[in-house]
Amino acid sequence: MSRQITLNGSFSVKSKGLHTGQTITATFHPAPENHGYILRRTDLDSQPCIVCAAENVVETTRGTVVEQNGAKVSTIEHAMAALYAMGIDNCLIDLDGPEMPILDGSAQLFVNEIQRVGTHEQATERNYLNIDREIIIDGNNGEHIVVSPANKFSLDITIAFESKMLANQKAELQDISHFANEIASARTFVFVRDIQPLLEMGYIKGGDLDNAIVIYENQLPQDKLDFLADTMGVPRMDATQLGFLNRKPLTWPNEMARHKLLDIIGDLALTGCRLKAHVEAFKPGHTINNRVAREIVTLKNRNM
Repeated sequence: MSRQITLNGSFSVKSKGLHTGQTITATFHPAPENHGYILRRTDLDSQPCIVCAAENVVETTRGTVVEQNGAKVSTIEHAMAALYAMGIDNCLIDLDGPEMPILDGSAQLFVNEIQRVGTHEQATERNYLNIDREIIIDGNNGEHIVVSPANKFSLDITIAFESKMLANQKAELQDISHFANEIASARTFVFVRDIQPLLEMGYIKGGDLDNAIVIYENQLPQDKLDFLADTMGVPRMDATQLGFLNRKPLTWPNEMARHKLLDIIGDLALTGCRLKAHVEAFKPGHTINNRVAREIVTLKNRNM
């Protein structure tokens, strides 16, 4: 057995929110034993708190959204993945807005700051959950996740899109201790074809070429691509030049699959326990990830 861990000091990060476009500061604090991950909306009069728990997830369309005590926080998955993978069990996070800062679209800065301030071992034993049977969840669009018994937490992920540039990709993480080097810097991604519909639905108001991999594979008329560039506040581009539009090249050829693996770690962090399980996922996404997390919580409650 091992003991619970919290941060050895506080740190803050600041950037736009991916969907709201607001500039938001998140401050991560040490927290007492059995505290878990709790968000505090310091911009609201009563400073309501939200427990980061699978049962408090209320939306999964383009990120994981939690709600409690009349307050919401969106896009929490990258921060949750960093905390969980870096071994933090207890943390209080102050936010002065309704969304976690997107930073560069990955979990790297969260990891860097956790490494900088260090960790503190606490007196209470950690809550481990040994998965004693397979959990199998299927989605409505071919998604499939199997959680199997294992002696440690590991993941194998396959993503599949109707795309010439991004068809099938695989990623794996055989030991959570490798997260910082193998997964943390994998960025979120979006297809150009999806940008206009997302903007119309009120999403990605803070999206730009510095916080997401942008995949451009179907040529648009120049005026339409110019309109999207102007709307997102990024430089206009030659509509005949297909490919990845970012200034920073891909870190790995399978960076998109690695990011989906990052996401599922963040969503499973909301189970409130350290998992000993192997997760095999085909086409994972926040909706099916949360269904798996809720099933794990049900199993945990039965074993308490």
